[in-house]
Amino acid sequence: MALVDVHVHFMPQNVLDKVWSYFDRVRESGVDWFIQYRTDENARLTALRELGVVAFAPLLYPHKPGMAQWLNEWVADFAARVPEAVPTGTFYAEPGAEAYVRKALEAGARCFKSHVQVGGYDPRDTLLDGVWGQLAEAGVPVVVHCGDGPMPGEFTGLGVFEGVLKKHPRLTAVIAHAGMPDYSGALDLVGRYPNVHVDTTMVGVPFTERMVPLPADWRSRIAGMVDRVVLGTDFPNIPYPYDVQIDAIRSWGLDAAAEQAILHDNGARLLQLSR
Repeated sequence: MALVDVHVHFMPQNVLDKVWSYFDRVRESGVDWFIQYRTDENARLTALRELGVVAFAPLLYPHKPGMAQWLNEWVADFAARVPEAVPTGTFYAEPGAEAYVRKALEAGARCFKSHVQVGGYDPRDTLLDGVWGQLAEAGVPVVVHCGDGPMPGEFTGLGVFEGVLKKHPRLTAVIAHAGMPDYSGALDLVGRYPNVHVDTTMVGVPFTERMVPLPADWRSRIAGMVDRVVLGTDFPNIPYPYDVQIDAIRSWGLDAAAEQAILHDNGARLLQLSR
């Protein structure tokens, strides 16, 4: 089956090196987080193609002010040279964010990333009102890491992000990692807001199940909202082969149409692949 992945990471090498250094420290702390696809960019692209990924959102995120616009310029160039990559963007709670997000949208960005945990910013900050408003108006999805996993941040928690949704109820938001560890809370947001989705990044795989198991009603709940569950993986920074995520999704006992929706159709719709 052709796969569309909304949660993949490609970054400038110096930024990616810092991300990989973080996971090295995680391993030193006792969590066996061996990055499965720690290879050069061409090898990572080849791996995705061989796995059947026909389109993906290369997500980036800043950890400090003054970084997002440069990342947006880098990823625009990356998407221009990689056919499977959809143009994306990111932002930080800083003066000028509204302007550079507008510029990215005008240049064709079809997905954004907000990493509340790494960025350490409050998504409700008034500096971001214009950003969320533009994204809601454009119908462009934003993949938001706002859950408390793998560890809580100052502004993580689904209740914090719901403050954004209350102001911008039409926002097309994809709750990364299905809100891990609060899976039930994330599905509650899907039920309350018409354009909220969850992605499957690290959800239900053995590595995660040992620490944050899915609730008993997971299958029955997502069976009623399969149009709002979308494939995400965190490639390349995962500590197991890519297929483990696909196997986890297939283990949920959904019918073939639901699996097709999660693995391909929902992502294709969100990323506007017909463009």
